[in-house]
Amino acid sequence: MKQTGQFKIKKWLTAFAAVTVVSTLSFANPVLAAEKLEKDSLKLGFIKLTDMAPLAVALEKGYFEDEGLSVQLEAQANWKVLLDRVVSGELDGAHMLATLPFGTAIGYGTKADIVSAFTLTLNGDAITVSNDVWNQMKPQIPMKDGKPVHPVKADTLKPVLEKYKSAGKPFNMAMTFPVGTHNMKLRYWLAAGGIKPGFYAPPEDTSGQIDADAMLSVTPPPQMPATMDSGTIVGYCVGEPWNQQAVFKGIGVPVISDYELMKNSAEKIFGVNKEWAEKNPNTHKAVIKALIRASMWLDAENNKNRNEGVEMLSQKQYVGADYEVLANSMNGTFEYEKGDKRELPDFNVFFRHNGSYPYYSDAIWSLTQMRRWGQINEFKPDSWYLETAKKVYRPDIYMAAAKALVAEGKAKAGDFPADSETGIKPASADFIDGVSFDANKPNDYLTKFAIGLKGKQKVVGGKVVE
Repeated sequence: MKQTGQFKIKKWLTAFAAVTVVSTLSFANPVLAAEKLEKDSLKLGFIKLTDMAPLAVALEKGYFEDEGLSVQLEAQANWKVLLDRVVSGELDGAHMLATLPFGTAIGYGTKADIVSAFTLTLNGDAITVSNDVWNQMKPQIPMKDGKPVHPVKADTLKPVLEKYKSAGKPFNMAMTFPVGTHNMKLRYWLAAGGIKPGFYAPPEDTSGQIDADAMLSVTPPPQMPATMDSGTIVGYCVGEPWNQQAVFKGIGVPVISDYELMKNSAEKIFGVNKEWAEKNPNTHKAVIKALIRASMWLDAENNKNRNEGVEMLSQKQYVGADYEVLANSMNGTFEYEKGDKRELPDFNVFFRHNGSYPYYSDAIWSLTQMRRWGQINEFKPDSWYLETAKKVYRPDIYMAAAKALVAEGKAKAGDFPADSETGIKPASADFIDGVSFDANKPNDYLTKFAIGLKGKQKVVGGKVVE
């Protein structure tokens, strides 16, 4: 197997006689590129999470190189720093939470125009609680063959919250960003179990803790296990490897994966500033081509390449977690309680199930949850949801990249959605509460929830009003 951090140096044309290859840069002859690149040296950002894998693979396997791109990958401190640097132009693009560009689209926190032509991953998250909370939850959880029955629902957490409330203690949980996927998924799980995760009322109140049973706040992903171990929080929702890290350290138990919560949801995207995309269309397409190839490699032949991918990710310049911790979820398994390791083949999906295609319906679901919890604190007609989705998601760019790969013999047409694809998935009830989501009817969808804003409700003065 090719060692990570090293690159196969191609035969250069005479005009390119010498080149230095370093572990964080990939160089290629731009003459070989199918179209003239507007910019061939890029800096791309990421957060230290397993689902940044397509970026690492595209660099390590030389896919960026094949497109004539010199790429530097740079870890960022948190999602806010990452977003600000994409907006300012310090980063050419980045690994992003799938919901993040919709926060910027509505001006929640930061107003900016971000576009995405690529979904980096489906699934890949979990909700973890401390050992103490888990031990208090277990009496309410059905058992089979001596093991908890999964998925674990949040109603098993309600007696624990009551104990905290009686003792006058807040029940503090963490997510990674207010307009992030982890916030939306944690809120969904809690509310499905009858636990109120709180409302937002921007711009006056951005705490998200109005009328909350559980208090949710932001913690950067790599800090979550230590923050829980210190007792500051009692649980969190995050991507890997920070749930499995809690298991290995013996400090917590993942109670549910997001695959069990809501099957095959978009988790991370590759995002760029809209102005950058307009100035660099050929470069943008070249990046997407490389990422598509990386995602195909990660999912190829029943995940045969995952061990090599895990070796890449374990390097300090990428995720930097132990190989065993990363492999625990990347290889189609997931460990809950220590020793309770189960098959979960689609915990990380990069390409199969059309996983890398940017579906408008995924965007619309994200927007419904922002509306549900008051980040969008006013009624919007159904048409607004699709219009907003189309401002961010660019399946046209994705398909242009896909067709170029097919023309080059690097992919097959059958690997991708048909030209007739609308970007709207069929209605589905693959959620823990069985509520069916139809992207064509977002307002009707919101009426189905007992907890959350619906219709023309809004949060005013700390209360929900009609």
